[in-house]
Amino acid sequence: MNIIQKHPVNNLGYNFVAPQFIPKGKDEYYLRNEQNSNGISYRKLIAQEIEILVRNRNTSDDWNNILVSSSFNAELVKNCKFFGLVRIGKLESLYLEFHNLRMPVGLYNSTIISCDFGDNVCVDNVNYLSHYIIGNEVMIANVNELATTDKAKFGNGILKEGELERVRVWLELCNENGGRSVLPFDGMLAGDAWLWSKYRDDEALLNKFKEFTENIFDKQHGHYGKIGDRTVIKNCKIIKDVLVGSDAYFKGANKLKNLTVNSDENRTSQIGEGCEIVNGIVGYGCRIFYGAKAVRFVMSSHSQLKYGARLINSFLGNNSTISCCEVLNSLIFPAHEQHHNNSFLCAAVVMGQSNMAAGATIGSNHNSRAADGEIIAGRGFWPGLCVSLKHNSKFASFSIIAKGDFPAELNIPVPFSLISNDVANDTLQVMPAYWFMYNMYALARNAHKYVDRDRRTEKIQHIEYDYLAPDTVNEIFDGLKILDSLQPDAEGNAEITGWENTHRKTKVLKIPQAVLLYKELIQHYGVMELLLHLQQNKFADFDAFKKSLSAKIERSQWLNIGGQLIQKTAIETVKRNIKSGKVKSWDQLHDFYRQQGVAYINDKLNHAYTSLLEILHITPKQFTPALFKQLLQQALVTKEWMCKGIYDSRAKDYGNPFKKMVYDTNEEMNNVVGRLEDNSFIQHQLGELDEMKKLVKSVVRKMKLA
Repeated sequence: MNIIQKHPVNNLGYNFVAPQFIPKGKDEYYLRNEQNSNGISYRKLIAQEIEILVRNRNTSDDWNNILVSSSFNAELVKNCKFFGLVRIGKLESLYLEFHNLRMPVGLYNSTIISCDFGDNVCVDNVNYLSHYIIGNEVMIANVNELATTDKAKFGNGILKEGELERVRVWLELCNENGGRSVLPFDGMLAGDAWLWSKYRDDEALLNKFKEFTENIFDKQHGHYGKIGDRTVIKNCKIIKDVLVGSDAYFKGANKLKNLTVNSDENRTSQIGEGCEIVNGIVGYGCRIFYGAKAVRFVMSSHSQLKYGARLINSFLGNNSTISCCEVLNSLIFPAHEQHHNNSFLCAAVVMGQSNMAAGATIGSNHNSRAADGEIIAGRGFWPGLCVSLKHNSKFASFSIIAKGDFPAELNIPVPFSLISNDVANDTLQVMPAYWFMYNMYALARNAHKYVDRDRRTEKIQHIEYDYLAPDTVNEIFDGLKILDSLQPDAEGNAEITGWENTHRKTKVLKIPQAVLLYKELIQHYGVMELLLHLQQNKFADFDAFKKSLSAKIERSQWLNIGGQLIQKTAIETVKRNIKSGKVKSWDQLHDFYRQQGVAYINDKLNHAYTSLLEILHITPKQFTPALFKQLLQQALVTKEWMCKGIYDSRAKDYGNPFKKMVYDTNEEMNNVVGRLEDNSFIQHQLGELDEMKKLVKSVVRKMKLA
C-alpha cells in the first residue's frame, strides 16, 4: 500500500531538514546559504510589487518569504505558485535564445518551492520545482519535476546522518558478484577505480579508499541541488537530486536521478532524448543521447553514450564512445570504442585503446556455476565480429580476435597477436606480431588518432598511447621466452598447451617471423627513446650523452593504472603510504599520478636503455659511438618498413577487385574514398620518416659517431 502522509498546507516549503539534523545555532537554510554564491543582495517585496504579482495570478503562502534583487521586475512573473523561502535575482525585459529555443526572461506557469534564482532566468511550465539553486541566464521549459531531497548525494557513494548501510550506492566493477565493488565519487579517475577494485587482499588499503571517499563529503542533510549558469533544460520529465554544472544542455530526458553532471563553458555536457540516467557521475564534456540508459556508473570526461546503449555498474574512461549495446560490471580505461549494434561486454577490465565489433559477446558465465567470472584485456583489445568469449579469460596487449565462438577460457600471453578459432581442424590459432606483419596501417593510425582525440583539458593521468611502451615491451620479452621454448615445424608453427582450457590443440603460427620482429621492435623502441632524449637535451658529445643514461640491473616492471603506465615499485610504495597515512586523500593520490606523469619521460628512457642493452646482450661499456651509429641506421630501416607496411596495408583496399567492383572508374572510386596518395595519415608518417632521416644525419655529424 502506498503510504500517503498528510501535512498542513502552510508547512509546504518549510522543514526541509528535520530538526534533529540541524546543528545547534543554525536554521534549515544554513547549507543553502553556503551553497549560494551568486553575490545577489536580496530584499523583501514592496506593496506595489505584491499587487502586480497577485494581478498576474501568482500566489504565495507568505509574500514576506519572497525575496528579490534591486532589479526585480514583478511584471515578468506570471501564474506561479510559491511556497517557502524563494529568492529571485534580476529580471529584465529580454528574451534568451539557444538553439532556436526563444524564451522571455521571467518565471511563468510553475510551482516553485524554496528555490534561489540568479539573474535573468527563464522558467516556464515547470510543474514542480523544489529546493534548487539556479544560476544566471538559465533556461528551463516544460519539465514535470525538478526537485532535490534533503538526503541528496548527487551520485556519490556516501551516506547521510542516520542512513543505513544498505542504501549506499556501490559500483560492482569487474565481477558480477560484487567482490570488487567501489564507491563512486565526483572526480574519480580510472586509476582510482583500478587500484580500489584490484587489491582485494589488502583490507587496510580498501578501508583507506572508503575513508578517502567519505572525507570528501559531509553527512549533513539539506544540500540543495544546483544548476549552473547558462544551462538549458527543456522537455524533460523527472530530474531529481541532480547537481548540474554551467553550460549544460538537457533536452527530452525521461529520468535523471541522483547524479552529478559536470559541465563548464569550455567542456559542455549534454543529455538528450529518451535517456534514463540514475546513480552516477557524468564527467565534463560528455554526451548522452537517444534513449541511452545508465545506472550505477561513472563516465569520465569527454565520453559518449548513444543510441540506446546501456551502461550499468561500470566505469567508462575518458574519450570513449559506447552506442547501441550493453555494458555491465566493467572497468574500461580511456579511449574505448564500442559503437556497433548488439555487442555485449560483461564483467571485464578493458585497459584502453580498445574497439569492440558488432555482435561481440565479451564475457559469458555459462561455463561456471555462478556469476563470478572475469575478463582482463590489455590495451589495444580488438574482438572482431560476433566473437564470443568465456569467463575467465586474459589477453596480452593489442590482441585482435577473429570472428568465432570460442568454446573455453583463454589465456593469451603474447602481445600483438591474432587469435582465431579454426573450426575445421578444431584448433585454436595464435599468430604473434600479427599487427606488424599485416595491419600496420591500423596499428599506427590508432596510436595517432587517440592522441588527436584526447580532449582532456586537465590531464591528471598521463595516458600512454604509443604501442611500443614499457608495458608492451615487457610483454614482448615474455613472449620471446615462450616462443624460444617452442620447436617450430617446417612451416614455422608449433603446438602449445595452457592457452585454452580444453584438450584440443593450440597452434602458434609463424614463430620465426614473430621472433625476429619482436627483437627488432624492442631495439627500435630503445633507439627511438634515445633519439627523443637527444632531441630534448643538448649534449657536447657522445660521452656526455652516455653519462646521462642509466641502465638498471633488471628491467623495471610496469602496471597499467587506468591508462597511465607506472612502475610496479612506485605503486607498492604509494600503497604503503596510503596505509601509513602519508597519502591522506584522493587529491593527494592524484598528485602522485601527476608526479609519476612528470617522471615518466625519464623512467621510460631508463627502461628503454635497459631493454636495448638486454636485447643486444651487451653491457653499458659496450654501448659505443660506432654501435650507436649502427643502431640509428637500423632504426631508419625499421621506420622505413613500418611506413611501407602502413602504405601497403591501406593499398590493399584500393587493389581489391571486390572493393573496386562497385565503382565504374578509378576516378569515381577516388572521389568517393579519396586518393591513396592524398591520405593525410600516410603523408604524416612519410613526413615523420623524412624528419627522422634528418635527425639521424644531424646526430651522427654533431656527435662525431664513427
